[in-house]
Amino acid sequence: MGNTKWVHLMFALGGLVLAYLLVQTTEWIWGYFAKPKDFIVLPVGFVAAVVITLRYWRNKETFTKAQDIMMELMKVTWPTRKETSAATVVVIITVIIFSIFLGLFDMLWSWATSIIYS
Repeated sequence: MGNTKWVHLMFALGGLVLAYLLVQTTEWIWGYFAKPKDFIVLPVGFVAAVVITLRYWRNKETFTKAQDIMMELMKVTWPTRKETSAATVVVIITVIIFSIFLGLFDMLWSWATSIIYS
């Protein structure tokens, strides 16, 4: 089976997310006209999600593209804790430096506009 188990899992989780989104969207749209009825909204959302998910899952081209995406994701390497800490420190220092720079520029601009407009 290989890496296709992850593709199948991706389609299953995508179907669940789609079902949730369809149910919420149906309730939201129906809510503008009347109080939504759960015994209608839930089955409609789940059936629509199952139909859409099965359609894309059985489509050869979509399934192949999903496999290609999964193969590329398997190649991803995560940074080490040390690399993440170093990058975080760089970001914090950069934010502090630019905050000071923008603060000084704001004070200069405020001073200049107060002289011009007074």
